[in-house]
Amino acid sequence: MKIIALVRSELQRLTSTGLARLALVALMTVPLLYGGLYLWANQDPYAKLDQVPAALVNDDAGTTVDGETTNYGDEVTDEVVDGGDFDWHTVSAAEAAAGLRDGTYDFTFTIPRDFSADLTSATTDDPTRAQITLATNDTNSYLATTIAGQAGKTIRASVTEKVGKEAAAQLLVGLADIRTSIGDAADGADQLVGGVVSAEEGTDQLVTGASDASAGADELSAGASSAAAGARTLSDGTDQLSAGATTLSSGLDQLETATATLPDSAHQLATGADQVADGNEALAAGVAQAAAASQAAIDDAPATQQAIGQQLVEYFVGQGQTPEQAAASAAEVASYFAPLSQSLSDANTQAQGLAAQVGQLAAGARQVSDGAAALDAQAPALATGISDAAAGARQLDAGAASAATGADSLATGLGTLDTGAATLSSGLHTLSDGTVSLREGLGALDTGATQLRDGLQTGLGEIPASTEQTRDAQSEAISDPVSVSDQAVTSAGTYGAGLAPFFISLAAWIGIYALFLIVKPFSKRAVTAVRAPGRVVVAGWAAPALLGVVQMLALFTIVRFALGFDVVHPWATIGLMALASVTFAAIIMTLNVLLGSVGQFLGLVLMVVQLVTAGGTFPWQTLPAPLAALHFVLPMSYATDGLRQLMYGGSTATAWGDAGVLALWGLGALLLSLLATRRMTRRRTLRDLRPSLIG
Repeated sequence: MKIIALVRSELQRLTSTGLARLALVALMTVPLLYGGLYLWANQDPYAKLDQVPAALVNDDAGTTVDGETTNYGDEVTDEVVDGGDFDWHTVSAAEAAAGLRDGTYDFTFTIPRDFSADLTSATTDDPTRAQITLATNDTNSYLATTIAGQAGKTIRASVTEKVGKEAAAQLLVGLADIRTSIGDAADGADQLVGGVVSAEEGTDQLVTGASDASAGADELSAGASSAAAGARTLSDGTDQLSAGATTLSSGLDQLETATATLPDSAHQLATGADQVADGNEALAAGVAQAAAASQAAIDDAPATQQAIGQQLVEYFVGQGQTPEQAAASAAEVASYFAPLSQSLSDANTQAQGLAAQVGQLAAGARQVSDGAAALDAQAPALATGISDAAAGARQLDAGAASAATGADSLATGLGTLDTGAATLSSGLHTLSDGTVSLREGLGALDTGATQLRDGLQTGLGEIPASTEQTRDAQSEAISDPVSVSDQAVTSAGTYGAGLAPFFISLAAWIGIYALFLIVKPFSKRAVTAVRAPGRVVVAGWAAPALLGVVQMLALFTIVRFALGFDVVHPWATIGLMALASVTFAAIIMTLNVLLGSVGQFLGLVLMVVQLVTAGGTFPWQTLPAPLAALHFVLPMSYATDGLRQLMYGGSTATAWGDAGVLALWGLGALLLSLLATRRMTRRRTLRDLRPSLIG
């Protein structure tokens, strides 16, 4: 019997009655229902999250920032509700809690009363992290809880970006102000450096000037000491001059008094020469003495006047006059002595004449009458001269007294000047030392000011210049520094398309497993009659394999056209689906051939194991180590991976490798079935005669 005949015979058996045909159709639709309905139900669940009910409670009381009222809770509420990611309901806290318990809402978000205050507390002394409370109830939906957690992260990222942008904007504005201030400070520091340099130059001049002033003060102190000593000597001299002038004035007053009656006496002398003769000798002696005294005064007057004039010049110079002014003032004072000198000269001349006359009187009595007449003629003039001399002596006495008083004042003033000059000298020494310290301090200040200027200029360069436009871009970059750019090598497109390779592979296994509930793994009659194990095995495998290919074609039609999933390599995908189905048919047939109904049960167990290890929902790396090892052994892993490569446009080389592994599994299974069937053609056991549980 040929293979085609065996296959036709099996197909005729499966369609011999209406019930058989119904059973075949029902089993053929199992993978279509499983794969198609599941993928349809999960085609794009994320596109319908806006139908998931969620509650949003906004209890934020707001806060005040820079004098303006801010309520971030309202902003977040508006942004979340307007986003429409979920079916949001803005309710009270009590309504949200009740709705979460009874299933009205899958989850709730609560914005607390101090939300805005906490968000803006970063710049205060008590920074507090703001919180949004997420409440979930897994009895409503565990996946809804998971999705809510992601939504919470999204809301947090949005709020963080918004607040971070505002904070960054304030920071950048502050930096811009700081930069401007640092620029002004740098300009000021530059001016300070220039000013310090000028101050250093001025300080050098001040040090030199203070040193010169100190030396001059020393000389002034020494000169003041000498002037004070000279002033004291002058004071003593003027005191002596005053005393002499007083004596002279007193003597001349006496002389004036004594000569007041000279004219009358001379007249009486003229009339009574005899009376004069007796006193002529005494008069001659007195006149001679007066002439000698007058001559001595005349002889001493120039030296005295010169000394007084020199002291007066020194005195007036000490009073602040120039030497010329002092000489003029001294000359003016000396002019007061001229009448006295003239009077003294006249008095001396008269005294000498009187002496001659008295001598003549003494020489001869006869000449007394002539001398008395001459004396009578000269007596008025002599009285006048003596009176002028007395007046000049009185003026000399007053001037000498004034000079003595002035000399005393000069001595006192020069003493004070001497003390002040000493104090000035000491102060200027201190000033000189201070200017040296000042120069050293200005040197240090110059160094510090230069460092300040250079530091400010360096700091100014470290702070980037910005405008309002650039600050907006900078604040956005600071608040959201990292963006994720989607650069997918391949893309499934939707959630359902992402699960399609796994569920297609699983549907292929389920479809073959269901078929073997009615399809015989091999014909026992053919084994006994034909005794051709190869043809028996191929014929037993070909019927379910052919039906499996039909299932895969129908499932591909549903996936590609009914559900609209994109398939990059459609023909290669159909081929791999067919290869997976015929491989699974070989594996399940082998289990049935080797173990009978137990093998059929193991096919179910193997499906469950592959459901876990194929990595269809979660990455296989998340599996425990023993199950992860089975991922690289069992065929459904390669069917799933190969379909991913072909449907999404991945590596065709990888898909060829996966197809090769499936082919090896299929060939290996057929080889085992061949060996088992060959054994049956040679000998039969009591086990082979037992009726199958499958029928």
